[in-house]
Order: sequence, then structure tokens, then C-alpha cells
Amino acid sequence: MAKTILGVIGGSGVYEFPGLKNERWEAVSTPWGAPSDDLHFGTLPTSRGDVDMVFLPRHGRGHTQSPSSINYRANIDALKRVGVTDIISVSAVGSLREELPPGTFVIVDQFIDRTFAREKSFFGPGCVAHVSMAQPVCSRLGDHMEAACRHNKIPFKRGGTYMVMEGPQFSTLAESNLYRSWGCCVIGMTNMPEAKLAREAEICYATAAMVTDFDCWHPHHDAVDVSTVVRILGDNAEKSRVMLRSVVESFGPERTPSPQGIEHVLDTALITATEKRDPAVLKKLDAVAGRVLGKV
Repeated sequence: MAKTILGVIGGSGVYEFPGLKNERWEAVSTPWGAPSDDLHFGTLPTSRGDVDMVFLPRHGRGHTQSPSSINYRANIDALKRVGVTDIISVSAVGSLREELPPGTFVIVDQFIDRTFAREKSFFGPGCVAHVSMAQPVCSRLGDHMEAACRHNKIPFKRGGTYMVMEGPQFSTLAESNLYRSWGCCVIGMTNMPEAKLAREAEICYATAAMVTDFDCWHPHHDAVDVSTVVRILGDNAEKSRVMLRSVVESFGPERTPSPQGIEHVLDTALITATEKRDPAVLKKLDAVAGRVLGKV
């Protein structure tokens, strides 16, 4: 059986995780530049054995990166490079639905990507690839997260669309109402292109979208402000640690493959003819696509 190495991308309340053994922070270099921060390694004891975990502060410790300045390619490459097999994204979001109040976790199953100022693929001129994003999250990870929320009585919704905006400003009222008309459930700024890049890297990915506020569409709630978001973030961070501990316990150290075959999406994704592939580009893809490029 393959070994589980669970990656967690989140904020300070998530990578400060009690109970980890053999903790260390380590800088990881990538051909795409520097990740948001060093990676935080540790193992979490479970009833089935120790599970390796790797935490990455998405915005860097001290929140030094904006949603648009995050080097998403470096972040995902770094996690792949150290052997991460599965990623859980823990993300603050605004609610676009009355029935999803602050404190709710949404285990999203779809995204709408409205970002425009970010590099969105590892592939391009010199080595072109197209991966399917029809089902952008790993259902197996979602099952574990749902079970963890149920067990710990964390308010949650399974399924829903995460609208990803560029930011860093919050929505206008017109935008908020537009996204509601599209059927979106929550809105945030960070899960794209993160999810797309994880898929290209053949890493299973899922999101716990933690509601911090109602977006500005709501007529009976104040406009979004940072102080409100920060206060609820603290409460959500504690719940996310509880959820993650249960997920790790159910995972165990031996990994079960994704039912969607995410670990092999590149088998049919590369379209550039072998003799036309740029060696310099292939060198940058050593971690992300080495499994398939080593065959040709």
C-alpha cells in the first residue's frame, strides 16, 4: 500500500497543530520560485499508526502575501516535491446563502474561477497538457471531511459552488447579487488556481470552506470588515483543527487511491509531440510530471 502524506494549506490557526511529533520547518526550493513560506513537517499519532503531515501557510506566516501575489505554482510544486499525496485546503469564505451562516463549513464540490492576474498552469509552450476539471475535488477526501464534521458536530454542508474572485477588495453589491444568481454558495479569493494546479500535479485536493461572514448581499448584516472576519476566523480555526484530527485518524498511514483516478490524470493529458517538447520546460516539470515524462 502507498503511504499517506497529507498536505494542509491554510492559515496560522491551522499549521499550529497540537500533538504533532518530530516537527520541523524546512525551506523547499522550486523551479517556479519561492513558495509562500517554509513547509512545516510533522507526524500525528493515530490508532492505526503515525500519519505524516505537511502544512503550508498560504499567505505566509504573518500574512505577507495577498491572494493575487501568492505563488500558487511554487506552493503546489513544493508539496508535490516532498511527497504529499493529498491536500486539504482550509479557506475563509463569505456566504452567499441565508442557510450558510458564519461558522458553517462547506465541503465544496465545484468552483467558478473569476481570477485573472495569476499563473494557472504548469504547462504551456514547450509542453502543452490539458487536464479535466469537471470534478475538481476528490470525493474520497470529501467523504472523510464530511464524516469528521458529523462526528465532531461541526455545522457543515456537503456540496456547493465556491466562487473565486481576484480580490483583494471584497465584492460590490452588484457582484454579490450576480454570484448568487449563478447559484454559488460561498465566495473567496484563494482556491483558484490552487485546485487546478493540484490536479495537474496529480494530487487529490478538497476544500473546507469556512464561512466567516455573509457577503454584502445580505440586507440585515453589516458590510464585510476585517475585524469581523478575524474574530470568526479564530473560532473556525479551532474547529478546523478538530476536523483535521478526525480526518487523519480515519485516513491512517496507508493510502487508498482516489476513485476518480486523480493520481493518473497526466496519462492522457500531454498533447505536445515527444520530439517537440522543450527540454528546459521538462526540467521544470520534474516533480509535477516526472512520473509520465520519465516514460518518454
